[in-house]
Formats: sequence, structure tokens, C-alpha cells
Amino acid sequence: LQGVNLSLAHGVQGIVGRNGMGKTTLCNAVTGLVPASGSIRFAGEEILGLSPNQITRRGIAYVPQGRRVWPSLSVDETLKLVARNKRDIERVYAMFPRLAERKGNGGGQLSGGEQQMLAIGRALLLEPRLLVMDEPTEGLAPVIVERMAAAILALKAEGLSILLSEQNLHFARMVGDRASIIEKGAIRWSGTMPELMANDAA
Repeated sequence: LQGVNLSLAHGVQGIVGRNGMGKTTLCNAVTGLVPASGSIRFAGEEILGLSPNQITRRGIAYVPQGRRVWPSLSVDETLKLVARNKRDIERVYAMFPRLAERKGNGGGQLSGGEQQMLAIGRALLLEPRLLVMDEPTEGLAPVIVERMAAAILALKAEGLSILLSEQNLHFARMVGDRASIIEKGAIRWSGTMPELMANDAA
């Protein structure tokens, strides 16, 4: 990353770019998974240099690229490991009814879309104020992508802020309020989604 400068007050901020441009590195830096220099502030507090678990406790949850669900644990076991109470798990099942149908299945038995739902549900159980999502639509069928969009829009309506790394520009437009284009580790353009669409049309 080179001199990345961006801010997110509320809503969905898209980080758009092709593979290898630095999107995952940016997500990992925000969540403390890779060392970084400069300043990363969350709710007025400097979090650069904190461990990932310290950052999570401050209200940032991560849905990593590739889902990273535990293959041998069932859906229900995975959620129970994170949840503070049963009501929170029921909320995840209400958001993703397919997970409720598959609650006894291991993570390794789920489809890509189901794994992504589980990864999002697991992150939401941490009760974050900011959700960092890295390539949530990667490898998913169009109908599942539409469900992901509906879920993200519902979370945004509830007041959750989301940092969304995505190479699928159409998806980013569906859910985002603002966007930044990243190329070779640097932010090349930032603006609102209408501005991005106008520039693209031009």
C-alpha cells in the first residue's frame, strides 16, 4: 500500500479494483492482520499496532476472502462458539434461512454461498460497528450475489458501517454509497457511487 487515505463515517464504502491491486492487504491492515505504518483510527482511537483480537473487541469484525469457515464444525456449532446468547443465533438464521436448514452440516459440506452466509453470520455475532468484507461475491452464482446484496442493504439500513473490498463493480454499485478505486496499492479515485457511475458512463 502507498499513501492510502480514506474515511468512512457511515454506510458502505467500496474499495474497487482488480486482483492483486491491494484490496486484501488494505482489509488486513485495518483488522491488524498485517503490519502497517501511518495511522488507522476507529471512533477517534488509534488502532494501528493493536492485535486483531483487540481490534475486534473495539467493534470491527472481518469477513475474509475465501470464507475460512471451520470444515469439521457444523453451522450451529460455529455460531455457538461466537454467540453471546441463543437469540443472536436466531437472528442470523432469520437473515439467512438457508443456514437454518443446514445448521447440522459441517462447514466443509456447504456450498460457496452458504459458507459466505456463515462467515457473515459469524462476524455479525461479534456485534460490530464496522464490518470489513473482502470479496464477498467471489465465486458465487448470480442468484446468491443478489441475496448477498439484500443482506448488506438490510445491515446498512440497521446502521452498520461496511468497508467492502470488491472487484465486482456492479455489486459495489448495488450496495455502496461511496467508492475508492485502488490500483497498485494506491487510491487513484474516490467519490460517491453516482459520481463513479457518471465517470464510467463518460
